[in-house]
Amino acid sequence: MNWLESIFILAVAFVAVFLEAWLNLPGRWLGAQIDVLPALMVYASLRTGVVTMALLAVCGGLWFDSLSLNPLGVSVLPLMVIGLVIYRNRDLLLREQAHAQAILGVVASALQPMGTLFILLNTGAAPLLDWGTLWQLMVMAAGGGLATPVCFALFGRIHHAFEYPLSRQSSFRPDREIKRGRA
Repeated sequence: MNWLESIFILAVAFVAVFLEAWLNLPGRWLGAQIDVLPALMVYASLRTGVVTMALLAVCGGLWFDSLSLNPLGVSVLPLMVIGLVIYRNRDLLLREQAHAQAILGVVASALQPMGTLFILLNTGAAPLLDWGTLWQLMVMAAGGGLATPVCFALFGRIHHAFEYPLSRQSSFRPDREIKRGRA
């Protein structure tokens, strides 16, 4: 299910970016738009390979930038760095625990806009920075923390729907006695 999972991840990223741009309701209520791409990047980094993670960073970043006021390509590098750091340390992370997923989602959702802001400030752009930026960062981090376990649950259900269950049966009976040596 390697390529099928990659296609599903990219399709969910495309739909999520489109819905983020189309739905203004959460942004009006909270004062900030919740970004799902860092949550998807956490999932892709922990569950898939480097190719899927890189595709998500490039395609998702370009899709997000094309529907926002960001210059094209500015979101790709922060997503890629987040994905590579998590991918490199994924053997050390508790990927099955919902609270660990939420914490990784909070960190990734906070670092992605800060990385984008860092790149924008270094390219000479003048983004609007005030105390509202801190509120938006907190809302985006909390929203990403809540969205990450949801991504894991959604793709877990997709995994179970499209994959055969693993067979746990052994060819040896547990009550079988094996005699070794000379009899």
